[in-house]
Amino acid sequence: MSTVKPTRTGDREAGEGSPAYHHGNLREELVEQALKLAEEGGLSAVSVRAAARLAGVSPAAPFRHFPDKMTLMTAVAEEAMRRFRAEIALALAQEVDDDPMLRIRAIGRAYLDWARRNPTHFEIISSRRSIDFEGSPSLGRENAEIQAQIEALLLEAAQRGLLRCNDRHLIQIAARALVYGLARMLVDGHFPSWQVADADIEETMAKVLDLFVDGLIKPRPGPEP
Repeated sequence: MSTVKPTRTGDREAGEGSPAYHHGNLREELVEQALKLAEEGGLSAVSVRAAARLAGVSPAAPFRHFPDKMTLMTAVAEEAMRRFRAEIALALAQEVDDDPMLRIRAIGRAYLDWARRNPTHFEIISSRRSIDFEGSPSLGRENAEIQAQIEALLLEAAQRGLLRCNDRHLIQIAARALVYGLARMLVDGHFPSWQVADADIEETMAKVLDLFVDGLIKPRPGPEP
């Protein structure tokens, strides 16, 4: 258990009548507290001051890290993206087959599994009104790297003659629309109105993804009569 020592300086600043405490990881702590606020009350519940209160620091302490709510939410989105990339890397490591279409399917399932387990992260990344996507040094780059990953797999599939459609850019947009739409249906609670019970949602999303990927694959010619 760490020892807390009073100090006059450092990230943690005391409220009136309280000692000040050094807090070496205030930025990371504020990101975690902002995520908790979003999980409990939605994106509108997040503010720099509220995150500071949960972190146990004065209202002024966070502002050298996050001058406003958008910079805080952008940092949360960057952490969410980092965790999402780790989910993709794990899914691809577990896919032992080198078939590019199976690897694309693995990325799609990783996306859906991540959104199912981390709906608040999904919401924060998806709602670009709440973050500075273009101004982030990492969000655009990491998003482009995911797209490049899928493009490389689609190119390999095309070179192997596996694709029914050779417009790889169109396939990428369709794939993005599919997994995003399924995740959005999940987060917004739409599945029950489509007669899908909660216990069946994960399997249903996987089957829809399979249907889409299978539809991209060119049928193999049958045996000669």
